[in-house]
Amino acid sequence: MQLDVSDLQEFYATPLGQVVRRLLIHRIRARWRRVNGATLIGLGFPSPYLGSYRGEARRIGALMPHSQGAIVWPRDGRTLSVLVEEDRLPLPDGSVDRLLAVHCLEVAERCHPLLREMWRVLAPEGRLMLIVPNRRGVWARLDNTPFGQGRPYSRRQLESLLLDALFTPFDWGGALFVPPIGRRMLLRSVPAWERMGANVSPAFAGVIIVEARKEVVAPIGKPARGRVLRSFAPIRG
Repeated sequence: MQLDVSDLQEFYATPLGQVVRRLLIHRIRARWRRVNGATLIGLGFPSPYLGSYRGEARRIGALMPHSQGAIVWPRDGRTLSVLVEEDRLPLPDGSVDRLLAVHCLEVAERCHPLLREMWRVLAPEGRLMLIVPNRRGVWARLDNTPFGQGRPYSRRQLESLLLDALFTPFDWGGALFVPPIGRRMLLRSVPAWERMGANVSPAFAGVIIVEARKEVVAPIGKPARGRVLRSFAPIRG
């Protein structure tokens, strides 16, 4: 099930959504500390996680699938978000250095064409980071957050998908060990939950975070391409 963009916005405006944003930004930053001079693209609903990179990346953009809908992002300055078909990304081959996919793979209409498009647009030395609901975690079993929608994955399933799409996963992690409950007292104890979960039961994280590199070999078949956009056009409506 693909969430509507308004549902995603509403979630990230809640206290629980704000905690999720801070936790995942910390995990993303731990892997991608600096992106100076790089092209950084987010796919799915990445806008909550891209803002801190705006002053660093040479180019930055948020690609949001048409089945979800798009928002104008950021609120100030030039619009850097665009509505796309998930299996026809409007980017040239090898043009992206870092690709962050969140609220994306688990709700994709077709996973394999999407991953092949990610492969196509990544530079030879590019890196892909996926954040997906963990099949073994509590968040995937409750539908009160975006991470309880779509298809959750196990590590083995993700690894198989990535290898089939000519990616090699090399860094695995997890986050969201705290239960998806927005009570103020529980949210104040989130750091303790995260530390305890990472040490005691890492397999039961709410989300799996995996970073993968592109394998530069001859692809099988020819992936469909979308029209290349020279710039990110404003989204209206």
